[in-house]
Amino acid sequence: MTAQARSGDRPAVRPLLLIALTAAAVSALAVGWAVSVAPPSTRGPIGWGAGAGAALLCAAVTVAAHGLRTARTTRARLQSARAEAARLAGEREALTAQWRQEHQRLVDTATHERTRLLEEFARERDRLAQEHTAERARLEEEVRRLSAEAERAAAQRAAAIAATANAAARMQALATGTLADLRAMEERHSDEDVLADLLHLDHRTAQAGRLADSVAVLTGARSGRRWARPIPMESILRGAMGRISGYQRVRLHAASSTAVAGHAAEGVMHALAELLDNAANFSPPSAEVHVYVEEVPAGVIVSVEDSGLVMSDLQLRRAERAVSGDVTELGGLTGTRLGLAVVGRLARKHGLKVSFRPSARGGTGVLVLL
Repeated sequence: MTAQARSGDRPAVRPLLLIALTAAAVSALAVGWAVSVAPPSTRGPIGWGAGAGAALLCAAVTVAAHGLRTARTTRARLQSARAEAARLAGEREALTAQWRQEHQRLVDTATHERTRLLEEFARERDRLAQEHTAERARLEEEVRRLSAEAERAAAQRAAAIAATANAAARMQALATGTLADLRAMEERHSDEDVLADLLHLDHRTAQAGRLADSVAVLTGARSGRRWARPIPMESILRGAMGRISGYQRVRLHAASSTAVAGHAAEGVMHALAELLDNAANFSPPSAEVHVYVEEVPAGVIVSVEDSGLVMSDLQLRRAERAVSGDVTELGGLTGTRLGLAVVGRLARKHGLKVSFRPSARGGTGVLVLL
């Protein structure tokens, strides 16, 4: 599409009209003069011909004048366009040069920044590598130190357990010898007061022997005495009763003729003693603890029923976990937990199954399957 001409570039109408009127006036004068000098017979044709020629002359003059003005205007516009094009070319060259300078500046800046970042990265990498090496050396030294301490602690723990087991064995031997001496004295003396005192010492020594057996069980040492023949269940239960302080509150309901193998009799007696002692300690001082024996196809079930505190679900789970034999650490084993841990060790050794349930007497019941 061709751009429209600006209003200032269009040819003026008034000059063209002035030229046309001037040409028309001159032509009219010439025609009038020609008609006036011509013979009367030829004035008509000469007037028409001269008038037509004058009109054509006026039109030709007007067109020629318009063409001259248009050519002049076109030359001016062309010169203006050339000047504008030259100006735009100059601006383009200036912008191109400016762009090249800016591009080069950005390239130089990017190169400098990249070099700076690479240098900083290299310095940071070297610093981190040095810190890592130093930290690794420190940790290796710490690991060696802790390993040495752990080895020393393990050695001290093993030595302590061995010393404890040795002391427990000596206490067991001392308690066994003391019981033998007391029973020999009981046979020699007939005085009731002396015999009562000897029986009291006998009972106290039996409790001390049970404590020594507990220490031996927890330290992995050999526990208690061994018999070559089976021991009747009633004797097992009475032996367990004789090792606790509240034996007078225990009521035994044993009607079983079964016996426990001699190699396991001491362990079963000790486990039952711990359970009886636990039931007596957590019952009111005047409450009785009842023991029942029932023969089943799987073996013999010994039930210990008390009327003491009812154990919560959490306490029952802890107790069953303790008697399961899974607890191997000795830290924090005090009071009831110590006795239950002993029961757990003996249960695992002799294949006993111990479980807890609420007692019909209002306390807690313990079932031991032999």
